[in-house]
Amino acid sequence: MRRREDLTLILSGVILALVAGLVVLLEPRFSAPQRSEENIMESGFLTDPFLQYPTETSVRVVWFTEFEGRAHTVIYGNRPAETLEASNSRQVFAETRQLTRLREDQNSLLPDGTELEAPTFRPIWRHEAEVTGLTPGQRVPYRVMSRTEDGTDITSETFSLASAPPPGRSLKILLTSDHQQMPMTAANLQKVEEHIEEGIDAIFLAGDLVNIPDRASEWFDDAEGGAFFPALQGRANYLLTKEERTTAYRGGRLIQEAPLFPATGNHEVMGRFSEVTPLGDQFNDPVPRGAAIGLYESNPEFFNPSGDPALRRQWIIDNSFNTDTYEQIFSLPRSVVPNPEQPEETSRYYAITFGDVRLVSLFVTNIWRRPQTDPDVRGRYREREADLFNPVAWGHGQHIFEPINQGSLQYQWLQQELNSEAFQQAKYQVVMWHHPAHSLGDNVVPPFTDPVPIYDRNEDGTLRAVRYEYPLRDDYIMRDLIPLLEAAGVDLVLYGHSHLWNRFVGPTGIHFLETSNVGNSYGAYWQEESRQIPPEEPTKDLDKFQQAYYAAQGNPNGLEPQVPTEASNLAEDSNPFLGENGEFLPYLASNDITAFSILDTGTGIVSSYYFDTRDPGSEVIKFDEFTLGTP
Repeated sequence: MRRREDLTLILSGVILALVAGLVVLLEPRFSAPQRSEENIMESGFLTDPFLQYPTETSVRVVWFTEFEGRAHTVIYGNRPAETLEASNSRQVFAETRQLTRLREDQNSLLPDGTELEAPTFRPIWRHEAEVTGLTPGQRVPYRVMSRTEDGTDITSETFSLASAPPPGRSLKILLTSDHQQMPMTAANLQKVEEHIEEGIDAIFLAGDLVNIPDRASEWFDDAEGGAFFPALQGRANYLLTKEERTTAYRGGRLIQEAPLFPATGNHEVMGRFSEVTPLGDQFNDPVPRGAAIGLYESNPEFFNPSGDPALRRQWIIDNSFNTDTYEQIFSLPRSVVPNPEQPEETSRYYAITFGDVRLVSLFVTNIWRRPQTDPDVRGRYREREADLFNPVAWGHGQHIFEPINQGSLQYQWLQQELNSEAFQQAKYQVVMWHHPAHSLGDNVVPPFTDPVPIYDRNEDGTLRAVRYEYPLRDDYIMRDLIPLLEAAGVDLVLYGHSHLWNRFVGPTGIHFLETSNVGNSYGAYWQEESRQIPPEEPTKDLDKFQQAYYAAQGNPNGLEPQVPTEASNLAEDSNPFLGENGEFLPYLASNDITAFSILDTGTGIVSSYYFDTRDPGSEVIKFDEFTLGTP
């Protein structure tokens, strides 16, 4: 106990000593890149319009520009077949706001080839108009128009929109995850559009939309041609080379007419804010809120001389982590957090009814840290040796962003949702989050729980290492979340994170689907393949880890993976599920073959398909299907 008290005093002293030299970022101070009116005119829209937050009689239309402009308008029809002539169209004006954290930096791949030396604010405006008075499920034509500062009107193509479909309508919903501008993402989405001839009605995307959420070009116009919005709007131009053959993929024209429902993944979270540090380093530098609060409270007069509560809150956010850009880009249902002491609404987790589906989207993820235990690695299992006496630089292990353990605010909100009439009356109940529950992938280890700090010491009591354990019994997903969903009779749990396809069935009939082999894969750990876990024996600087917490192979949470239902029916010479010993594999983890899944609400069947990018002319192949409500 005495040694722990000594360590606390040492750390407190170090923090106070560091306070004087810490750069405090209370307000963003940016220098915008110079853009001529000619360049603005050439750029036009940054995106096509896309659909958000449909209700029974309304839907929101969103688009982006690099100019503030005025008179941003949605023009739409009264009936499905009509043209958008002035005599038979309606219009609604959009609300415009500038996104506050979007920047570019020295690692941005800008379309004009500009190279930057430091993070630089990029002015981008978001326009949103709510189209109301719609007939449920009836599609009508629409387009958007924006007026530039010199009075020039620019107009989009004509698409169609609709409010939320009524119950009983047969829908096709794309289940996907982990786009992140990965090499096969544009090909994947293009094949979705081409293969589903009747069209996609909605997209459930289980997190990790881009890599660095504050890097604007990753959303809009990365020079490699695979940015997030172009890939989902059929306007990408990603050159994929396989077998010495290069094919250009445009992505899929999807979200102009099908609403997008995302979940918050770890790549929607930025870390500690800086005006000079590269954006990738900022992304990889979040710390728990408690660490930022502790630093602030060590000298609040220095960090916030006025004592303004709003400045205190912003300081803590800037010095821990935030999801600001993600929340500013999308219009999602707002959930009321059950906290009487601090009323709050959030879109980080939400629920919505879409046709026969009640979708519950949760914020269940943590920071990804490297699994190595080398002394120079700030990883999931230890701090860097060089940072040992500099706790401001600590990463605090693979810490969780939003609590989901029993009693947390998100857990209480979920309890209310599962007891709601909207949830209980839905034909299909789908819960979506990012971190895997059952998986053969790498990221299911360590257990999803708060890291427990362990201080390894030398014989003389001096600190030798700071490391982290993750007790298996405290895995919040398995201990707290899954029993809640089982009791509620949930049909499907959708997640991603490990960039593979595998699925499982729980004892109550819940189907667990990880369908994130969209762009690239990090592999599957099945039979002889082993994850990188902490060493079994102590090293010169680390004491022994609890090996029982960390599974090197298979699914650590008990369920057996399901072999795809069509695996035995596929051509033997090109069967991606046929193992070396002739057995069928229960996963797809490939950097050549990409997969997507479709929920058909008319039948309750979830079908999974693959496309081999090594053969651009090949067909999309169905390899698995299961029916919701059946084991």
